[in-house]
Amino acid sequence: MADTDRHFLPKDVREGLLVAQKRARRTSGGKLRVHVGDTWYPIRSYDETGFDVGLDVAPKLRGLVEIHEGSRILRTVLIVAAEPSGDVMHYDFKRATAARDTPPLDYPSDTTEPVGYLPAGSAT
Repeated sequence: MADTDRHFLPKDVREGLLVAQKRARRTSGGKLRVHVGDTWYPIRSYDETGFDVGLDVAPKLRGLVEIHEGSRILRTVLIVAAEPSGDVMHYDFKRATAARDTPPLDYPSDTTEPVGYLPAGSAT
C-alpha cells in the first residue's frame, strides 16, 4: 500500500498497519540474516556495498561477520562503518568474501582427467 493511500485511512488503522508491518519484519526478517558470535539479526536490505538491520534490534556491529540466507552462508564481511537512516542501521563493507562450496586445495591436483570432450565425428 503506498503512503498516499494511507492518508485516507483513519489514524488508528494507519497506526495498526505500521505496527503489523514492523512485527512482520521482526518475526520473519526474511531469509537473510547476519551472524555475530552466537546471535542472529534479520537483514532488511542487502547489496554489494552493505546491509541494513532494523534499528529496534540493531547492535553496534563491527569487525568480521557472516551473512546467511537460511542456513547457507553467502559471505564473510568486514564491517567498517554504521549509520542510522530512518528506522534502520546501515553497515558498510570494507571487505566481502564469497563463501565456497568446496574446501580450498593446499596443493595442485595431479590428476590427468580430460579438460573437455570433443563431440563424436568432429575429428578432421
